[in-house]
Amino acid sequence: MINAADTAWMLTSTVLVLFMTLPGLGLFYAGLVRAKNVLSVLMHCTAIACLVSVLWYAGAYSLAFVGDGAWIGDLSQVFLLGVARDAVHPGTTIPDTVYIMYQMTFAIITPALIVGAYVERIKFGAVLVFSGLWAIVIYAPVAHWVWGGGWLADMGVKDFAGGIVVHTTAGVSALIVALGLGKRDGFPQQLQPPHAPWIVMVGAAMLWVGWFGFNAGSALTSGANAGMAMLVTHMAAAIASLTWMGIEWIRLGKPTLVGTVTGTIAGLATITPASGYVGPLGALVIGVVSAFFCYSAVRMVKLRYVIDDALDVFAVHGIGGMTGSLLTAILMAAELGGVGYDGGVTWAGQLFVQLTAVVVTVIWSAGITFTVVKITQALVGFRVVHEVETQGLDLTAHGEVSYNIAFGDTSE
Repeated sequence: MINAADTAWMLTSTVLVLFMTLPGLGLFYAGLVRAKNVLSVLMHCTAIACLVSVLWYAGAYSLAFVGDGAWIGDLSQVFLLGVARDAVHPGTTIPDTVYIMYQMTFAIITPALIVGAYVERIKFGAVLVFSGLWAIVIYAPVAHWVWGGGWLADMGVKDFAGGIVVHTTAGVSALIVALGLGKRDGFPQQLQPPHAPWIVMVGAAMLWVGWFGFNAGSALTSGANAGMAMLVTHMAAAIASLTWMGIEWIRLGKPTLVGTVTGTIAGLATITPASGYVGPLGALVIGVVSAFFCYSAVRMVKLRYVIDDALDVFAVHGIGGMTGSLLTAILMAAELGGVGYDGGVTWAGQLFVQLTAVVVTVIWSAGITFTVVKITQALVGFRVVHEVETQGLDLTAHGEVSYNIAFGDTSE
């Protein structure tokens, strides 16, 4: 039977997750780039949302969530054939249509996260080709392994809302894309700071609010599990923000707004896989650990290895998702306020399962992304020429500019 309360919550959660991409992620990324590339970032997020929606309908959903194959689903619901208006999704009390739409929003935001790795220097055609292929050959299979009844689900992996399926895949793929695309002109010595830190904060705030649909919505009901998932999500974000702020205050002498909200996103990404399994104590641990690990990863990627993952997708989402997935095995213990382990499973056994899932997902994401990058380069090219990068992608790729106001002009 369809439950009205559960359905209402899942409709709300679906809206919240789409709100994360449009406009949350778009504004978060747009504030971090230079003014001449703002519209290009917003266009990337918008186009990916539209493209993945169509692909999800055309067959990606069926590959991810239909069928009982160990590695991939089937195409029995291609173009959503056979999905009845009043059908209840198996194992839930919500309509099949709501579940399909809810999972679509996850499929949208995951390749959109990768935008942060290639901003300011990628061809728009490459964004479309890469994102479309990536959603089909990386996201759909991994979603099936973990959430669609695949081989990792059979092993007992715990990924409540996407630490593996979303953040590990996107983070690792972002690193491969950054390596394949190369550094922006002037990186790292001559890059300008974010053009609008206040827009970064607005986008981060939208992500924070939308994340309640991401994590609490993954309970697929409006009950106690959703309530605890929402609580630990919020606490991890708040604690990670304060921790990142403190690290900057000590290291730099001043806490920055961009740094603080980056900590917010790190906390949210890290709590995501654990949000349905841990209690408040787990949220505290994850909040602190996520800030330290992700902050260190940002510095290592940019300063030690000099990789231009422009907006720190790997360091924040990749490291956060992997860290949270592994911590889930420890912090879900009943003694620590978690839900406890399945019958006959120990923390060490669960950790082995989590580690297996993370390692396999890293290898799959890296290897297939490398192939997708090469295919994209062969089909449409990947990087814009130097002159286009210098002028900015807003005008050259889209024929528009971000700001048409001449500040300080008093002639009118």
